[in-house]
Amino acid sequence: MRDRLWRRVEGVVDPFHDTDRDVLPTDAWRFILYFARQAKGPFILLLIMGGLVGAVDAGLYWAIGWLIDLLDQSNPATLFSDHWPELAGLLVLVLVVRAVVMIGSAIVEQQIIVPGFFAMVRWQAFRRVIEQPYEFYQNDFAGRIAQKIMQGGEAVGDFIVSVLQSVWSFLTFLFLATTLLAALNPLMGVVLAVWCGGYALIIRYLLPELRKAGRATADQRSIFSGRLVDSFTNIVAVKLFDSGRREHAFVREGLENFYLAVTRLTRNITTVRSCVAVLNGLMMASIAAIAVTSWTRGEISTGAIAAALGLVFRLNNMSSWMMFNINGLIRSYATVQDATGTISVEPAIRDLPGAVAAPRTTGDIRFENVTFHYGKGGGVVENLNLHIRSGERVALVGPSGAGKTTIVNLLLRLFDVEGGRILLDGQDIRGLTQASLRDQFGVVSQEPMLMHRSIRDNIAYGRPGATESEIAEAARRAAAYDFIKDISDPKGRKGFSAYVGERGVKLSGGQRQRIAIARMMLKNAPVLILDEATSALDSEIEAAIQDNLYRMMENRTVIAVAHRLSTIAALDRLVIVDQGRIVEEGSHDELLARDGLYAQLWKRQSGGFLADRLAAE
Repeated sequence: MRDRLWRRVEGVVDPFHDTDRDVLPTDAWRFILYFARQAKGPFILLLIMGGLVGAVDAGLYWAIGWLIDLLDQSNPATLFSDHWPELAGLLVLVLVVRAVVMIGSAIVEQQIIVPGFFAMVRWQAFRRVIEQPYEFYQNDFAGRIAQKIMQGGEAVGDFIVSVLQSVWSFLTFLFLATTLLAALNPLMGVVLAVWCGGYALIIRYLLPELRKAGRATADQRSIFSGRLVDSFTNIVAVKLFDSGRREHAFVREGLENFYLAVTRLTRNITTVRSCVAVLNGLMMASIAAIAVTSWTRGEISTGAIAAALGLVFRLNNMSSWMMFNINGLIRSYATVQDATGTISVEPAIRDLPGAVAAPRTTGDIRFENVTFHYGKGGGVVENLNLHIRSGERVALVGPSGAGKTTIVNLLLRLFDVEGGRILLDGQDIRGLTQASLRDQFGVVSQEPMLMHRSIRDNIAYGRPGATESEIAEAARRAAAYDFIKDISDPKGRKGFSAYVGERGVKLSGGQRQRIAIARMMLKNAPVLILDEATSALDSEIEAAIQDNLYRMMENRTVIAVAHRLSTIAALDRLVIVDQGRIVEEGSHDELLARDGLYAQLWKRQSGGFLADRLAAE
């Protein structure tokens, strides 16, 4: 029953609520308000609770003064009989009203807003960031992007909660304290008005620098974190090549910049706190002097002095605490500003209005006057014209940097062409949804793309809903089943349930490649893209999977990006690419007879299972 009640309260804000907006607001204020509007009810309730907290605080200090005056004027023997209703009311204020307000405030903040709202911001941020094109991720650290989502969600929630609870509670207390003190002596109200003016000046002139320093700190923190993640992600390269401790210097530079940003921030914080301390001291001394002077003149009672001093001492504590919260607000705001630079970005590649889902393709592919320069003045791919017929097996061959991988990436629409067009079954791929376009391709790259998930999840990634038997069969066809059944991870998960580590680091290169091949086989796409798909396999394993691999190629369009020429020599057609242009085209024998670029490359290499297999067909 209790758990069900908690879940009901915690479910007020749906953590996975989303909207139709494609790009989140780029301005930090609009970003914050955009999410605040999605949880208006809880935040209005938090605003009410914050005001009540301030009112109860002020009421308690006023009640202390009232109680002192009551004790001073009453007969001890008849105190309870004469004043029991008032005393009972004070007891209710302390034991019931205060507790209800504090508990209610905690429930609204900690059970309704913190779990659901923070998660909702992160979820919506993730949904937008994951739609960014491949180039977006090439230009930043994966860890830094992830941290922007995590920090951004927390910062938005902290900012709104602080404003509606802490700041509003403080302002409510300040208003009531000023009203009560002015009622005792108008001069006290003047002192508090002057104090408010000084507080506002500190906010006006000192906090902008603090905000600037906070934003710089948030940025340097994410950069430093990104460098740490980059180092740990590529730990093998660090161990093998960093004998001179260059990685130390790389990370140290990030830490030094973060340290300098933090010191600039803390200098500003110290300056603000010092000014607040001086201002509060002047305020408390002035109120105390006015109160004592008024008492000597018989203008106020002893209880009034106690109430006045209690209010200003509480105001002193709250103002220092409030300035700390304002510092937190500025940091949160700066973090949101920093996060929007990553989260609120218009995707460079997106589905066009009216884009349609591609049906299963026959595999007819045309590149028509395709040009792509990565946004530069020239180079990479220039006026490429290439027709790959349905069911044809074509190899892209050329030296490193010739543009082979770029051509494949353009076909997959990981980048958009800058000129010309690419057709799939006569349809411009820009008129297809990205998801349905990529569903047409089974891809195995030289560097297998594995996630830190179970082997089962990695194999089934391209075909959700695949059965256990289908996954196992794909593993057998890729000669991976035998090693999978014997594998385990540090948490005791075994076989297909074992996790492979980040990027599959717990597996050998050949094992990773076989998992990737099994995934491609299970996906069963009509077009295969093989980027040295068997380059990490030894001859025995390669021979074990070749029959299944060739059966997959039947009645499918195949594009092989070739580095090892012996693996593609007997494909239907070889397309030789150099500096983004097709310089030769034909069969293996025709190209050797021409004695051109392909012949020069071939002379350096020989052998390979694909040549043997295809030559026998």
